[in-house]
Amino acid sequence: MKSPTLPALACLLALAGGASPVLAQPSGSAALRGAAPLLLAAGDAAPSSRDALFGDDLPEAGSPSVPSAAPAAPAARAGGFKGYLQLELARTTESPVHWSKMRARADLSAQGALGNGIKWKLGARADYDAVHSLYHTYPDEVARDQRANLTLRENYLDIGAGAWDFRLGRQHVVWGEMVGLFFADVVSARDMREFILPEFEALRIPQWALRAEYFRDDFHAELLWIPVASYDEIGKPGAEFYPALPPVPGVTTLYRSEVRPSRSLANSNYGLRLSNLSNGWDYSAFVYRSMDVAPTFYREIVGPATIAYEARHDRITQYGGTLAKDFGSVVLKSEVVYTRGRSFNVLRASDADGVVPQNILDWAIGLDFSLPADTRFNVQVFQRDFHEHDADIVPARHESGYSLLLNRKLGDRVEAQALWISSINRTDWLFRPRVTWTFERNWRLAVGADLFRGPPSGLFGRYDGRDRVYSEVRYSF
Repeated sequence: MKSPTLPALACLLALAGGASPVLAQPSGSAALRGAAPLLLAAGDAAPSSRDALFGDDLPEAGSPSVPSAAPAAPAARAGGFKGYLQLELARTTESPVHWSKMRARADLSAQGALGNGIKWKLGARADYDAVHSLYHTYPDEVARDQRANLTLRENYLDIGAGAWDFRLGRQHVVWGEMVGLFFADVVSARDMREFILPEFEALRIPQWALRAEYFRDDFHAELLWIPVASYDEIGKPGAEFYPALPPVPGVTTLYRSEVRPSRSLANSNYGLRLSNLSNGWDYSAFVYRSMDVAPTFYREIVGPATIAYEARHDRITQYGGTLAKDFGSVVLKSEVVYTRGRSFNVLRASDADGVVPQNILDWAIGLDFSLPADTRFNVQVFQRDFHEHDADIVPARHESGYSLLLNRKLGDRVEAQALWISSINRTDWLFRPRVTWTFERNWRLAVGADLFRGPPSGLFGRYDGRDRVYSEVRYSF
């Protein structure tokens, strides 16, 4: 086969390069570079207590990426255990039709108090996916990565000292949460081996951190230091949802091992967040300096017809804020994040590493309506704006999208919902219908589908051909 010329290669790299941060393949990102996050279902007022702020007064089980009204697991007693057992099945419906998941999961945690204002929590999760033992659909490297996993979840100590609370250890730090995607939730690392499809509770990866929280009336300040950071798990090439760049005809594409930052003080993450509740308006502002949890694919042309990509993590700074207001049956929520230093794929074949740094502004705004007949409707719009936009990256200067969520309870035990997320700039969408049946106390059965459409460079279109149907059975305790 004739080797492509540099101009032809540049054109082909346009398909592989940075696409829309919102709904085109995030330029230089692994799984969700620039996919703007969406809003939560209901407005969360400022926490009424330290336990409320840290989430210790809430049950953990079953918090989905699209919040559900299904009954939650019972809260754990002090020093007791809680968690869930879950069986998940998924079958990819497009040719070649195949089983893509047969996973058993056990998630267990315990928490209690040592006295003198000191609390503790321990947690772990174990997974086993029989697909990688029963079938040979995926490469051996993928099977080794996804067949069995044992991971630490939240493991920390809480220490109270007057108006201050300190949390030391592996913990979730959630600065924002929207429906379906991520915006102001900049601290969390994520397990992206199933893209953004799992529940957020399952998708988030805790960080090893020291967090200090100050309370005064309706104001609180948060200081955060992460000496050893966790990063997104993107899987291995050949996996069902590996964020591979579109193939270039006539060009061999290689993926080198991901390069993660060394464990040094220079690579630690730190941030400050301030929030307040005033006249019903819940608002916050933050600054966060970190090694990006999502990798950027750096390019190297290693031969006349061979390209090698290497996932690396940029040093970035993020400034952002959140806003929420409850107007009775309607809740307004908004999040905004300005990011400096993140890199995106560039189309110029002459560029040494195939990426350029871009400063970007992500924002989202949404309305959540509580309707009659136990029905909820959420609508959101979001956008990514590139400052000093480089004309040779794939995303437009303004990349926009929207989402629609309809959720309805069909009696005391059955709940149905449908989520649609789409680009405005191009045909690129994800549709997620789901029905959940709580057939016994602490038991639930869910069935649903994940449908993708769009161009190969799209955030969702890159998984066109990965449509799947799935079922989940969970016992919470």
